[in-house]
This record gives sequence, structure tokens and C-alpha cells, in this order.
Amino acid sequence: MCGRFAITTPPDAVRAYFGYKEQPNFPPRYNIAPTQPIPIVRMNALTREFALVRWGLVPPWMKEISPSKPMINARAETLLEKPSFKRAAARRRCLVPIDGYYEWKRTRGETPKPYFIQKKDGGLLALAGIWEHWQGADGSEIESAALITTAANESLSPIHHRMPAILDKAAQARWLNLTDVSAEDACEFLQPADENLLIAHRVSPAVNKVANDDAPLLESVAEDVGELNKVARDDDSQLSLF
Repeated sequence: MCGRFAITTPPDAVRAYFGYKEQPNFPPRYNIAPTQPIPIVRMNALTREFALVRWGLVPPWMKEISPSKPMINARAETLLEKPSFKRAAARRRCLVPIDGYYEWKRTRGETPKPYFIQKKDGGLLALAGIWEHWQGADGSEIESAALITTAANESLSPIHHRMPAILDKAAQARWLNLTDVSAEDACEFLQPADENLLIAHRVSPAVNKVANDDAPLLESVAEDVGELNKVARDDDSQLSLF
């Protein structure tokens, strides 16, 4: 599951990394939530382009947009089976640039605890996504997208059993290649991230409120000592997460 994320890298650096030519001058976002605009990178003919679209996929066959439960994520395992996603997986694949995402660790009887998960070196991540174009009966049009999730790797599974599918440079190019790479072949790239790619730290529950959208949300907060000691006893390797 991935329900909030941040993109704070300056626009020019994002453009240089993904190799598209033009973009709007979007501000840093520290707490992007479902139904809000998100940046994507997609193909326009043979050229990469940047776009801002609604987070929550709206299939073209839907008669109206439901305000509840937007389809923000699509499971890799059923991507080619679900009517809402399989067309986009074949024809409208995209990348979603992020600096990191939030995940909540849920323990029975306790309040969910938020973590921020990012690349160990703090660099950009490219998530696999799909997008769609919807037109209403009144002529209104919306472009929307969903992130693709897969099983969490061993390092992150103590926090949540799912994680977004993260693509390296080679996989990014193949994912966007709609001409030569079939949806079936593209799905081979949707695997748990390498164990050494990511790191997580506990953050403030202020992230729970969508209106909060500033840099302090990314700062570490102290772990409960008893909980941290339990992690150390269970598996020393987990200490790298927190």
C-alpha cells in the first residue's frame, strides 16, 4: 500500500533525471494525498513528457467519478486481470517520480505509526504507474493515474506487507516502451525492491492530516525504546530501517 508520498527534488533535477524537455514549475510537496495532482512521466510518440494528473485512476468506461475510495494503487499480481487496469497496462504506462513515500505500521491494539521510506542516498525514485484519460457526458476531461504495488521486500515487511514497484534506469525505459514491450513482459519488472535500496524512519503523526504539507513531516522522531529493543532482539538486520 502506498497512500502518501513526497516529491521535493527541484524540477530541473527531476527533468534531468527522467529526460523530458518541458514541465510546469511545480513546488515541493511533502504530503501528496489521493485525488491530488501528481507528476508522471509518459511517452508522447517517441518523446518523454511530463504531466500532472489526478491520483486515483478513472477508467474511461466509468459513467461518473466516485468521490470515495479512489483507485490509487493497482496490484502487480492482478494488473492484467482487472478490467480497470489491464487496458492502461498495455497502452498507458508511466513513471511516477518521488523522493519517498509514507507507510503506516499497524499493530493490534496500537495507533498506526507512520514511517517515511526513501532511497538510502536520498535520490529520486521512479515508481511504476499507469494512467488513463476520462471524458464525462458533459465534455469534462480528466487524466488520472495509479501506482503499482508488489509484495514488500524482507527489510520493509515489518512495516507493511506491500510496497510500490520501483524501477531502475533500464527497467524505466522498458516500462515506457509501449511499442516493443508487451504488458506481460513489462510486468516482469514489477518486483520487490533490492534489500539495500531503501531505508525507513519513524515520522510524526502530523502526516495523517492532509493539510500538513511542509518539510518537518520528513524529520525523524524517536522510536519507543521498548519497541526498538524488541526489534533488535528479533532481528539485528532490522535496525537499518529505523
